[in-house]
Amino acid sequence: MSKKESIVSVSGSVAVRTRNLGKVYPNGTRALEDVSVAIDSNEFVVIIGLSGAGKSTFLRCINRLIYPTEGSLELLGEDITHLSGARLKQVRRKAGMIFQQFHLVRRLTVLENVLVGRLRFNSKHLRLVGSLMRLFPKSEREFAFECLHQVGIADLAFQRADNLSGGQQQRVAIARALAQEPEVFLADEPIASLDPRSATVVMDTLMEIHETRNIPVIVNLHHLDFAQRYGKRVLGMAKGRLVLDGKPKDLTHETVSRVYGDEAEEAMADMAA
Repeated sequence: MSKKESIVSVSGSVAVRTRNLGKVYPNGTRALEDVSVAIDSNEFVVIIGLSGAGKSTFLRCINRLIYPTEGSLELLGEDITHLSGARLKQVRRKAGMIFQQFHLVRRLTVLENVLVGRLRFNSKHLRLVGSLMRLFPKSEREFAFECLHQVGIADLAFQRADNLSGGQQQRVAIARALAQEPEVFLADEPIASLDPRSATVVMDTLMEIHETRNIPVIVNLHHLDFAQRYGKRVLGMAKGRLVLDGKPKDLTHETVSRVYGDEAEEAMADMAA
């Protein structure tokens, strides 16, 4: 795949653009190499690849949890490659992100966990009061309930997070990210630790967010069957490089082999199951 092909996007405004993006960690590990891609605001993108292929590093570069060491990165039309300090914090808030580990405060209720995502919208005093005393304005609580309604767990609002199943906890994490009012939604292996039914619920929730809020969603997945079912566009990564950029229908034995190498047969079996 040529560089020209790899940065071609479909219709819509570009939400994320990378040019020759690279990341080398201090220990010398090269996690990303020469990744050029444009992702539009109307896309639901699934990124596939083996563990260590660079998927998580790529996603973390997009909201600058990790800084790239080569190339350039634009988020919503702004070059954020070298941003730091207060401006970086402002830009980072535009990208809601969830992880395989839910990162909830287990002793807090579901509602309180979601309200954590709203703290940045309040004054410094209210942020301090809210975080220390668990007191939040009525308007913020109502907004948090709206987020919980969207992910289908408003009835669990007053339960402690540690009383929930894994799938329910992941939906709390999604609601918390929604509370940030993001313009891009990122998900790093959000269903890796979930059973198939819970995984389907989580992926359905992400698709609904994409369709109802009209924001791009970028998801890292191991499961090709879910990539086929949900991806409007599929990117494949191997050894830090972008080796596939196409539609779910393009997931043939040849293209999957490009991504998974010797493990292609196992990956294809997962897709056919």
